[in-house]
Amino acid sequence: MESNTTTFTVSKIYEAIGLGGMDIAIPILLLTILCIVLIVVVILQIKKQNALTARFERFMQGEEAMSLEGQIARMAGDVSRLKQESRAYANDIDLLFSRQECAFQKLGIMKYDAFSEMGGKMSFCLALLDEHDDGVVINSVHSTNGCYSYAKRIRGGNCDIQLSPEEQAAIRRATQGEQ
Repeated sequence: MESNTTTFTVSKIYEAIGLGGMDIAIPILLLTILCIVLIVVVILQIKKQNALTARFERFMQGEEAMSLEGQIARMAGDVSRLKQESRAYANDIDLLFSRQECAFQKLGIMKYDAFSEMGGKMSFCLALLDEHDDGVVINSVHSTNGCYSYAKRIRGGNCDIQLSPEEQAAIRRATQGEQ
């Protein structure tokens, strides 16, 4: 009886690394699986690369096919110009505020009847004050003999000269925002 025994010749390399008794199909199977995995990874990377390329091309398209570098340079110039304009506007605003401090901002008026025989409250006191309560109070007294006007300088809401009750009321209305 003949025996059908197949003998495998073991590679000298396998013998050298101590794997002489190993079946050759195992490394081939492992290498085949590894190749399949690598092919799948390459396909996925190609898809990602194509998507990224499409996004990049959309991003690079701009007004009149302007490049991204040109757009960034233009925007940097715009930002620089806007910063300069902002500083100029801030200086203008500061100047306007400093001028506004000295302008009359507060007004108070008090109408009264200086002489009981006249009637009609024809006399009045007008207080005109700035932000620091500096300004003037004008008193116009109407009588049968004529109309007389007086002006008194106001500093910090006070006057060096005695104020009438009507003048004090006009200043109070101006400083407290009453009318």
